[in-house]
Parts: sequence; structure tokens; C-alpha cells
Amino acid sequence: MIIEPRIWGFICTTAHPAGCAANVRDAIARTRALGTRDDGPQRVLVIGASSGYGLAARITSAFGFGAATLGVFREKPPKARKSGSAGWYNAAAFEQAARAAGLPAVSLEADAFAPATKARAIELIKHELGGPVDLVVYSLAAPARTLADGSTAHTVLKPIGEPFHGLTIDTDSDRLHEVALEPASEHEVADTVRVMGGEDWRYWIEALANGDALAPHARTVAFSYLGPELTWPIYRHGTIGRAKEHLEHTASVLRKMLGRPDAARVALLKSLVTQASAAIPVIPLYLAVVRKVLAERGQRECAIDQQNRLFRDFLYPPGGRALVVDEAGRLRLDERELAPAVQRACREIWSRIDNDNLSGLTDYAGYKRAFARLHGFAREDIDYAADVDPLVDFAPFTA
Repeated sequence: MIIEPRIWGFICTTAHPAGCAANVRDAIARTRALGTRDDGPQRVLVIGASSGYGLAARITSAFGFGAATLGVFREKPPKARKSGSAGWYNAAAFEQAARAAGLPAVSLEADAFAPATKARAIELIKHELGGPVDLVVYSLAAPARTLADGSTAHTVLKPIGEPFHGLTIDTDSDRLHEVALEPASEHEVADTVRVMGGEDWRYWIEALANGDALAPHARTVAFSYLGPELTWPIYRHGTIGRAKEHLEHTASVLRKMLGRPDAARVALLKSLVTQASAAIPVIPLYLAVVRKVLAERGQRECAIDQQNRLFRDFLYPPGGRALVVDEAGRLRLDERELAPAVQRACREIWSRIDNDNLSGLTDYAGYKRAFARLHGFAREDIDYAADVDPLVDFAPFTA
């Protein structure tokens, strides 16, 4: 069949298997170009491993350090006449490349929040991965979570305390418009923390430790985002920000539980075009602005660049140097984006944006191209007019 992009707002309902595979190959090539080190993790569990920073962390672990990996994700498989999700194709391409390189790679397609998934992952670590993991990467960005009592908690993107009014982009019409959001209720805040906070991260580490699937010297890292003051009303000071604060508190809890100061950290990463970030009001417009500013300074990093820097310079620095953290104990890979000169340039552009100069002042075209590329589209080396089989050779384990 011919697979075309079907995009409405921040949702794309199709994905191209050849384009997704090419994206994965590119990330592997960028990692291999940096060389393979033998002083890092040997067995890695990545929770949320099929796209974005989670996929990049898995690629870096395997092709940058030669690690065996277990990736956990929830994705939509293809059908005979219907494409699967981009994450499905990404995971399939990674597993194929890893095994071709002689690297153990195990995939578990299941609800990461479910206790049964944790139990199944422990079995796979013991019987398929070859021993306890020494690095756990927590990279979940989920819209909902089924709780132990059977109820569902939902992620809500709202301000806290007072209404929010701001500028964003309608990506269907390519026009700016004002967005107005009422403040979240206490219930909505609590639900967002349950989904996007650190509770499930802690449950994973406890389950692994109790199941003898966590190496004595294991580390764990979770990904977060601080962002600039331009986005704080809807992000850091909103429901998502409250969840990220909980994630950071959880890191300190895990350090005490594991008994080592380097055992658990939150890594603050740069902004990135992802399915999740595209859903947050204001963020797409900010991304269009900051992409242009960073590109002009030669400082724009993609997901795989950030993860290689995280692993090589922070988690496993040469010579065994101590971790470098900020005053809150966080690893900071957002320092280039949040540099004062970069943010001054962003604010200057922001103050002048209108519908007439949107394309000229920002990298909005690049933002849209990057979003399409997440799903395997917008690549010059793929013939999108050619027939492609949506079914790929991939059979992940299930819980």
C-alpha cells in the first residue's frame, strides 16, 4: 500500500515503516561515529523505549556502549492494510539493527504502569538479557494511567492557580491564535502527578530490586524538562511542572533507597519536537523560535545527540569523574538552550511574531518537517509514492 501522512493538529495517525527505519539507522550512525566505549552500562532497561529520548537512550546504550537492552513500550501494531505507529516501526528497526550487530535486544510491548509488565520484565531480564540490569532509563510521557483500583488517571495540560492566556500555533491552518485555559482542579493536578510524576518510576526500581533484577551498582535516570520563562505559566508552573517536581523528589527517595549518591538522577533535557511536546499549548511556537536561534549558533541538538552527551559526559564520564549536577541535584543538558543570550534572542523574536512574519522569524517550516519526520515522513531518501508493506518482521514479548 501507499502510506501517506495523515496529520491533524498534534496527532498523526499513520507512519511509514521505511522512513522510521531510516531515522533509526541515522541515529545509530551518529552514535557509531563517536566510537564504542566499554566503560559504561552492560545491561540496560529503557521504560518508554520506542520514540524520542527513550529510543535515543536505547540506541546510545547499545551502539555507544555495546549494552544488551530491554525496551518497554506501548505501541500500535500494523495490520495488512493499515500502518502501525511510528514507535512500533522504530522498535522493530532498532531490534533488527542490534541483532545484526550481535547485540542482545529484547522488546516488551505492554502497559508500563501495570504490575504484570514489571513482573514480565523481570523474567525477561533474567532469562533473555543474561543478568540484572545496571542502568534503568525512565522515559514515559503518557496521556493516562490505569490505577490499582481500576480507575484511570489522565494527564491534564493546564495552569495552576489562575487562568492562562498566551500565543500558540494552529498547525492545521499555520496561523497564530490566542489560547485561553482555565486553571486545573486539585483532582486534575493530582491525576497528572500520578501519570507523569515519579511514583511509577519508584515502583519499577522497587520491583526490580525485590526481584533480583537490579545490579548492586545499578543507576537509574529519568528525563525531565525545565524550559524558559516564556513557557513556565503553562509548563513548569502548571500541572506538568507539578508532576516534574514530584519526579525530582522521587530521585532523592531512590538515592536513599539504593544507598548511593549517584544511584538516581533526573536529567533536564532540551526541548524537542515530539508527539508529547506538540500537544502542549505554546510549546510548538516556542520550538519554532528556539530551533532557529540554536541553529544560527550551531548548537541545535537532536535526541540522539543529547543522549550521547548524557551518557558520555554525564552518566559515564571518561576517567570515572564524579557526576556534575546543579544545586537541586539534577543533570543539566539544557544549558545551551537556556543560555542567557539564546533566551534573549528568543524573547526578542517572540515580541515581534505575527502571522505575516511567522515563517521568516522562526523555523516553523523546520518544526513541521521535524514533526512529520517523527512518523517516517519528510525524508528525501524515501519514495513515498511507492508501495510499501505495513507489516514488518517484529514480534515483541507481551505481558
